[in-house]
Amino acid sequence: MLYVCSLSKLEKVVDDVKASHLVSVVNPEMEVERPRRIAKENHLFLGMNDIAATIPGFTLSSEQQVQQMIDFFRHWDRSAPMVVHCWAGVSRSTASAYIAACALRPELDEMLLAQDLRKASPPATPNRRLVELADHLLRRDGRMSEAIKSIGRGADCYEGNVFAMPHIL
Repeated sequence: MLYVCSLSKLEKVVDDVKASHLVSVVNPEMEVERPRRIAKENHLFLGMNDIAATIPGFTLSSEQQVQQMIDFFRHWDRSAPMVVHCWAGVSRSTASAYIAACALRPELDEMLLAQDLRKASPPATPNRRLVELADHLLRRDGRMSEAIKSIGRGADCYEGNVFAMPHIL
């Protein structure tokens, strides 16, 4: 399973689900203390701000970072859970979970995966830039971006709910 959470819930979620892998998608300058149960080689840190277009002084996600993410997901043997987090568990982490589902389950329809993401996390508002980059890298011909656009902005919240991304076992 692949779980999504905020930074504030990271340690508890990793321990509760007995995760072996971790993806941190947070601001570049942010310190993330890797939970003890996660081996260093099983932690991917991607530093980027939660933006969809260039803003001076902020770090926009890159194609290289999204490729690293896809490669990390594909090398995960799924024998133990993975946790993906960002600051609030709403945008960068939910986009990453959606990317994981599309990368690991290429036979599934992008719209189904987006709708299941919405059911699992009403506040999810996946970062458009991350989804667009993955859409290109996974050769989904715009279907990922359209599916995420179709579910719209998530419910207002301060922090997202902890959830397991459907279809990733």
